[in-house]
Amino acid sequence: MKIAIFGSGGVGGYFGGRLAAAGEDVTFIARGAHLAALQEGGLHLESPNGALHLPTVQATARPEDVGPVDVVLFSVKLYDVDAAAATLKPMIGPNTVVITLQNGVEAVDMVAKHVGADHVAGGVAYIVIVIDQPGHLRHTTAQQLVFGERDGSRSARLVAFEEAGIRAGFQAKASTTVEADLWTKFVRLSTWSGMTTITRSPMGVVRDNEELFAIMMAAIDETIAVGRVRGIVFPPTLMDDTLALIRNFPASSKSSMLEDLERGRRLELPWLSGAVVRLGKEVGVPTPTHQFISAVLQPFVNGAR
Repeated sequence: MKIAIFGSGGVGGYFGGRLAAAGEDVTFIARGAHLAALQEGGLHLESPNGALHLPTVQATARPEDVGPVDVVLFSVKLYDVDAAAATLKPMIGPNTVVITLQNGVEAVDMVAKHVGADHVAGGVAYIVIVIDQPGHLRHTTAQQLVFGERDGSRSARLVAFEEAGIRAGFQAKASTTVEADLWTKFVRLSTWSGMTTITRSPMGVVRDNEELFAIMMAAIDETIAVGRVRGIVFPPTLMDDTLALIRNFPASSKSSMLEDLERGRRLELPWLSGAVVRLGKEVGVPTPTHQFISAVLQPFVNGAR
């Protein structure tokens, strides 16, 4: 398959690297020092699933250099979605699908405004990974992509990408319930990102402190309540599965929002806890825990002061 990785940081770099190593035609779209490192020294990946060094990769800053592709893995930060989506058109062919891998539940609609709803599928990435330095990624745990058409079909284009992901050695699933998949991750991430960031602590601290754990569970309940009122049918095992994930997360794991705060970067807060508050207000569901998280982090939302 011809695949473009738009946003080649941790998430895009990992899955794009695995796909390229498996023989797929992959082009990374990046910028700045990371782009320069990819062009000069390729991609380096440290991972418990096996280290990887691709000494030569296709990398550019210009979507027009790539041309039409089968799949765009779209993994820019939420605050860059609109600007980045406006540049996608040179890569859109008759059957191209853009798989949004943003946190939150609003990216599909944001991208569809630029390329048309028929060219967009929702996606969820489960992975803990950071950029150690330009061109170098450090993977800790999980390597799953779930993606699906909004009409619930297992389309030929997504089944083909599912097969490519399996060949590349990571978990890939073309889902028939992508809205529920997006909200399931949103329930977890909107809470975990907020809790680790307001406490400036990794998951182990939040999980093992009785009072912090109680606050985390209240935030999870709020997001579930908002989703249900908005018509989301969650899997019956949602809470059991979520608790199992909490127990099994490495104690040192940090959310990407905490990593961003520590580095003085912009935060995705408006699309995480901020979105829980905003979407809750639209349907009359109170969200006091997420309101508190949003208020505490508001001074840092635009990066270092």
